Amino acid sequence: MRIGTFVIEGSTQLGIISDGGVQYLVNSEGWPKTMIEWIAAAEELEDRYRSVKDTIEVVPIDNRCLTAPIPKLLGNVMCLGKNYAAHAEETAGTGSTSSVEAGYPLVFTKGTNTINGPYGKIPYDSSVSSEIDWEVELAVIIGRECINVDVDDALSYVFGYTVLNDISARDIQFRHQQFYLGKSLDGSCPIGPWIVTSDEMDDPQYLDLRCWVNGELMQESNTSDQIYTVAETISIFSKGHTLVPGDVIATGTPDGVGFVRQPPRFLVPGDVLESEVEGIGRMRNVVGN
Repeated sequence: MRIGTFVIEGSTQLGIISDGGVQYLVNSEGWPKTMIEWIAAAEELEDRYRSVKDTIEVVPIDNRCLTAPIPKLLGNVMCLGKNYAAHAEETAGTGSTSSVEAGYPLVFTKGTNTINGPYGKIPYDSSVSSEIDWEVELAVIIGRECINVDVDDALSYVFGYTVLNDISARDIQFRHQQFYLGKSLDGSCPIGPWIVTSDEMDDPQYLDLRCWVNGELMQESNTSDQIYTVAETISIFSKGHTLVPGDVIATGTPDGVGFVRQPPRFLVPGDVLESEVEGIGRMRNVVGN
């Protein structure tokens, strides 16, 4: 199932996406208004939807109505750094991060203020940063509360998967020698275009990822290149740390980011950033002032 969040005439509605369009779940008929509410009662709601789906009108998808699947997170986006072997290699020696002990990944968070839609404009203010970089990622949406999760059980706690771009202000990141400020500019986390539920994702470790800037392919890889698998990542974040339905975990970006290029390349106003994960979909974000 692909489920998205739409704003229709100022009202937030959930929609089930099919090949033919979208079926909006009308709030007046008792459907949940937010994705968090859907996730909390997913099994019951999915059974209910299947029983009535043939009676719900299918309409064309209007990308202008799509917003982030979870527009307001309960907590920060949890992220892994250097989680693709080729990306770790391309950034080695750049001074981008301090080293970490073997067996323990580099982790950080992005603030809730960063959430942006799959077609939203990425804010740009050169007085704040002139080194805005791209990082396409597979994101995990937690479906059930959990803590101290074993790797073998970790995927059972996943509600679904979506596309995320970890927009990064490299000059801020490097000046402060940490991640939070450089990763947490307003609107610096486009996510979407919808969530694909875990029952439709056979194996999150064999998915192609791609990122384009103005039609030029910048990143192309596969989640099989991850150093820490999706299951291992969930387990790591759950150690002594309760994960709740609707939490978002970004699982790292592959090689091809802008700051390591020669010469370095960064996003500027007017650039069109496209981010795609196989089996989920593609986002399209324009950089603007």
